[in-house]
Amino acid sequence: MAKKFYLSYVLDENTPTYGNRNKFNLYKKSSILNGDVANDSFIETTVHIGTHIDMPYHFYENGQTIGDFDVEYFYFSNVLFLELNPNELVIKDELIDLLKEINNKDSYDSIIVKTGICYKRKEEIFWKKNYGFHPEVAYYIRENFPKVRVFGFDSISVSSFANRMIGREVHKVFLNPEKPILLIEDMDLRKISQKNRVRTMIVAPLRISKCDGIPCTIVGEIE
Repeated sequence: MAKKFYLSYVLDENTPTYGNRNKFNLYKKSSILNGDVANDSFIETTVHIGTHIDMPYHFYENGQTIGDFDVEYFYFSNVLFLELNPNELVIKDELIDLLKEINNKDSYDSIIVKTGICYKRKEEIFWKKNYGFHPEVAYYIRENFPKVRVFGFDSISVSSFANRMIGREVHKVFLNPEKPILLIEDMDLRKISQKNRVRTMIVAPLRISKCDGIPCTIVGEIE
């Protein structure tokens, strides 16, 4: 029997960010406890925080933003879920080898990778020594999985903080405006494993105009 799970995190002041450079701040402009009529909260944050989507505009001045994608783009009915235990911080051959074994490559509309680092999200290693992906992974997916629209994972970024030059390149390959594969970073994959099948996945991004990154809520139907 299929069950629905959130595959995204709740944002709060403890949410880690890439390189630990930014923080999520929530504060009250008005408060019932202080005698005001209603609570009114403000947030101050980078958009690249928590479970979020990188838009092509993140690395391309002429890249797409949220207004360039219709609602159907964010509904996925054939999700390829993969789980691996990486040997290196920059993931390459071991993931490509897994992808080579997949049949019916032209049927998948999304790829989700669990590295297991989601279990260390409260530790320094999560943002300081996170797993990233090699540009060759992006090239392989684009060439062999023609219908894939998003690539998601449990690491804080597609770029390993320990090797940011490769990280910039892999961003550019995935987000190429000519045929972008959007990146979903920092997914909550703790409740699913290789034993599960992701039947459907709905990604609900905040619709912030002309923005390079979008926090989002993700719901997966898992069996």
